[in-house]
Amino acid sequence: MQKGTTVAKESAAALSEAPVPAEIDSETAEQFIAEKHIGSRIKRLRLKKSMGLVELGRHTGLSASFLSQLETGRVVPTLRNLARIAMVFSKDLSYFFETEPQSLFRVHRRKERVRLPQTGVDDPTYFFESLGYMVPDRLMDPYFAEFVPMKKTQDVRPHVHPGYEFLYVLQGELEIRHGDQVSQMETGDAVYFDASTPHAYICAGKTPAIALIVTMHQQSAMQPSMQMRPLQSSTLPSRTIPGNALRPGVIGPGANGSTLGSSGNIVGSRS
Repeated sequence: MQKGTTVAKESAAALSEAPVPAEIDSETAEQFIAEKHIGSRIKRLRLKKSMGLVELGRHTGLSASFLSQLETGRVVPTLRNLARIAMVFSKDLSYFFETEPQSLFRVHRRKERVRLPQTGVDDPTYFFESLGYMVPDRLMDPYFAEFVPMKKTQDVRPHVHPGYEFLYVLQGELEIRHGDQVSQMETGDAVYFDASTPHAYICAGKTPAIALIVTMHQQSAMQPSMQMRPLQSSTLPSRTIPGNALRPGVIGPGANGSTLGSSGNIVGSRS
């Protein structure tokens, strides 16, 4: 019992000797408040409601001049005044102190990208590099693609997918097949099309064609739905063609980090 008492006394003594935090100066406190951007948050709420300073003053009982100084950070509100403002916009007090979400900004360096070949074939007709692979839950997939001249033994393999697609030819000649249309594209040409129509790309020159491709996998509400029927076997050599199609988005990472298989369906996802 005596031993336990001794230990307790020693612990208490150690705590009493612990260093006490230095007094927080006014400048540090002001900086802490400034980092919360309370004034700018109030202004965003007010402008979102198309409300003027005078009108907000009528609702809160605060003068327009005080509110103006508050929004510009020249004065700091009391909790009582902040509560009045929060109730006008149906917000909790915590809204003004929560960490603000950071806007998305991701740089992909050329040296960090990975060059991948067309999958499912021994002799690829194109290579691609994802330009957005580090962005989680992305709504579009940008790719840098290089199409090499096709050999006589290689097949043209159309494919379909929901959404839209944009292609810009950076270099060379590229043939775009979209349904019954065939267009010859040259350097500087661009095309935007409905990707639910069968389409394919063919290098039309003797040197590789380079293009920037952006795919949107999610179907837009305004996009007309199409009843797709299987393409004839004379056009497509096998049923596994969509997985080997000349669109990087089909065989590469999907919009949410998923991978599309040979049937065009999502078969896996990176968490």
